[in-house]
Amino acid sequence: MKILVVDDSRAVRTFVRNVLEEALDCSVIDAASGFDALRMLPREDFNLVITDINMPDINGLDLIRFIRKSSRYERVPVVIISTQSSEKSQERFLTLGANCFIAKPFTPETLSTAVATLLAERPGSALPVGDL
Repeated sequence: MKILVVDDSRAVRTFVRNVLEEALDCSVIDAASGFDALRMLPREDFNLVITDINMPDINGLDLIRFIRKSSRYERVPVVIISTQSSEKSQERFLTLGANCFIAKPFTPETLSTAVATLLAERPGSALPVGDL
């Protein structure tokens, strides 16, 4: 399994990578911006994308729009991690095509459980989740 993490905060990217690599049998690639992510998507096959919303250049919403219009990635689960946690914001994120929303700050268990669940729901992508 390969996961793309997109966040302009190095600390958040490192935290997410450490949590997922420890909890799940996966490889985590990170991007510091939506623009970096758009450059990586055509080069790799990702099983899941985790993105922040507020980023310089291309924000997370534009990234989701691109993913959902791409025949290669239209069915890839997308998780949003953001401080924008109002009910209206969450509805907007899900309407745009996100599969899951996680409010910052979050626990390692919340993140690993959400990711494991989304990956296990995808046909042909069973993932050992241990005690999650």
